Amino acid sequence: MDLTVTTYVTYLAISVGLTIWVARTLSRNGRVFLADVLKGNEQLAEAVNHLLVVGFYLVNLGFVALYLKAADAVPDTRRLVEALSVKLGVVLLVLGVLHLTNVFVLNKIRRRGVMEREQLPPVAPQGWTGAAPATGV
Repeated sequence: MDLTVTTYVTYLAISVGLTIWVARTLSRNGRVFLADVLKGNEQLAEAVNHLLVVGFYLVNLGFVALYLKAADAVPDTRRLVEALSVKLGVVLLVLGVLHLTNVFVLNKIRRRGVMEREQLPPVAPQGWTGAAPATGV
């Protein structure tokens, strides 16, 4: 088998495996965070979690497919390893950026929800208090 084809197959296997692992990890550990962001609505959190995972797969696997082509033929094992390291490094960076972007956006949504909840007084006002008497110092 040609080393360029070996590079392609290895790259696809590792990239798809990493994408699946990261998506499952984010999905499993993100449920609690999403439930908090969505004010305890478990059904909505599960639906949003599923949609985020599908979007994550589509974006990342699309990128992996587009980034498959090697610029040059791979003549030896050393170049195979070099090509794989560059390709996998870029895939890992894209995975990290996608993850951090999701966390950033969800955290902004969560903060807005927390601020809205804190604006409501814990009990209804019961009346007005008079002005404090002026003290002469």
